[in-house]
Amino acid sequence: MITMSVLLMLFVGLWLAVALVGAVFKLTFALVGGLFHLVGAVLGLVFGGLALLIVAPIVALAVLPFCLPVILLVAVIWAIARSSHRTPTPAPANVAH
Repeated sequence: MITMSVLLMLFVGLWLAVALVGAVFKLTFALVGGLFHLVGAVLGLVFGGLALLIVAPIVALAVLPFCLPVILLVAVIWAIARSSHRTPTPAPANVAH
């Protein structure tokens, strides 16, 4: 019976030691994977931003013919509204002492 207990404790101890080694490996690979994930995300943001800086003006120029009538209409309305406003004449200051 004592031999069986010793063998069981040895087996459980070995099992726990191997589980601890596995947990250390899992934690290590999770940290390394998280680091690679962060580096990949930063590189994706940088290269995505550069691609957006390159592509956005081209897309804006490609869409300009569709937006031009609306832009001209807004400009005409703004010019009419601006020209209809009179500049107020300043009232003379009352300087009675």
